[in-house]
Amino acid sequence: MCALALLILSGCAVGPDYVRPEAPAQDHYNYGQDPSDTVAVAGVSQHFEKGAPPVVQWWTLFRSRQLDAAVAEALADNPGLQAAQASLRQSNENLRAGYGIFYPQGNADAGTAREKFSPALFGSTAPGTIFNLTTLSASVSYALDLFGGERRMVEGLASQVDLQRSLTQGTYLVLSGNIVNTLVARAAYQAEIDETAQMIALLQEQIGIAEKQFQAGTAAYGAVLALRSQEAALEAALPPLRQRQSQAEHLLATLEGKPPAAWQPPQVALAELTLPAALPLSLPSELVRQRPDILAAEAQLHAASANIGVATAALFPSFSLNASYGQNSTAMNRLFASNGNFWSLGADVTAPLFNGGTLLSRRQAAQEAYGQSLASYRQTVLAAFAQVADTLRALEHDAEASAAQARSVATAQDTLHLLAANYQAGMINYLQVLAADMQYHQARIAQVQARAQQLQDTSALFVALGGGWGRTPQPETDTVLP
Repeated sequence: MCALALLILSGCAVGPDYVRPEAPAQDHYNYGQDPSDTVAVAGVSQHFEKGAPPVVQWWTLFRSRQLDAAVAEALADNPGLQAAQASLRQSNENLRAGYGIFYPQGNADAGTAREKFSPALFGSTAPGTIFNLTTLSASVSYALDLFGGERRMVEGLASQVDLQRSLTQGTYLVLSGNIVNTLVARAAYQAEIDETAQMIALLQEQIGIAEKQFQAGTAAYGAVLALRSQEAALEAALPPLRQRQSQAEHLLATLEGKPPAAWQPPQVALAELTLPAALPLSLPSELVRQRPDILAAEAQLHAASANIGVATAALFPSFSLNASYGQNSTAMNRLFASNGNFWSLGADVTAPLFNGGTLLSRRQAAQEAYGQSLASYRQTVLAAFAQVADTLRALEHDAEASAAQARSVATAQDTLHLLAANYQAGMINYLQVLAADMQYHQARIAQVQARAQQLQDTSALFVALGGGWGRTPQPETDTVLP
């Protein structure tokens, strides 16, 4: 009883007070250590700046105005982003509505009616009377949140705002990442199409020479057939490349919030995109405080904690103060006569006595929901760390692959120059020069694919680190504070 009295007097909220999960202590993502630099490709090495904050408009580091314009247009018109913003505004309004419980609730009532009164209700045999009754009244009630159930409910609504804000920031981040990746993919497909077309042209030239040699009797017809087979294989590779390029263009239109028929994709060449050299690398302790999916999982954990308080407060009595005042009369001109006023003033207490264990089971269910949310939060953090670790290693290996492909292209180019010089000197035939030219273009296609992968994995790192959205106010993300 003493504890109950102290609790009533202090007005403390029951249930656990939410405490943010501790940030991880490690300072790296991969076993051993994270890479600090990648190997240089064309004189450019990517450096990971440990502890540097993420860049907000990170796509500008690729130094393409067309890319910047595409991202800006998507952020303005994408329906998915607009839906996320509307959800955030909805959660804000729900929070504003929840705060109303902390204020007195006042209502006014006015009415007029024609009634028949029966004295038989009181055991009288007198005849009934018919009259008009006009009533004007006002009432005020105030719920005393002594055990904090309402406060915990509003706390849960505030965590829903945090959840929707994080989901909105995540939508911004994923949308910008998809725009960059799709533009890079489209540019890579176009580069592959161009190289393949040049290879087909070289093969057609080879076929022409081989046919002349066959007609002159200096070569077998099998050589012509072999070259035509290679030509057909390369021509068969073009439609799938064009199809993937069309799919990338259609995806870009969808991301931009436009139908494909009403939107023209920007013509961005792969060579126009700059590979960012300095890359931020947030510490794990910073990642859990800035990555949207982790913040969303934490908001759900906060809501689950608040629900325990709501379920616990339901086990205790609820108190409310009530007051009303009014006037009634059988005639409108005597509505405010002194003999027609009425009023009441009192307090209500409602305490649960027996409910078959329902309230206890609800509290236990809320505790189990909290445990589930905590496990989901930990799983989200682990998945985020693994994604960052994967991306760091991918960039390290992408640079190695790009460097190897650059060497391959350089070797093929040197071979082509050497054979061209030998051909001019009359030491070899022209078919050998064309074959070397084919190998050069094949190496160029592999180099295009390696560079596109390096650009896309760079974009993936910015997305994996949270992109800096939590460090700047975004549109439609205003929050109601207590």
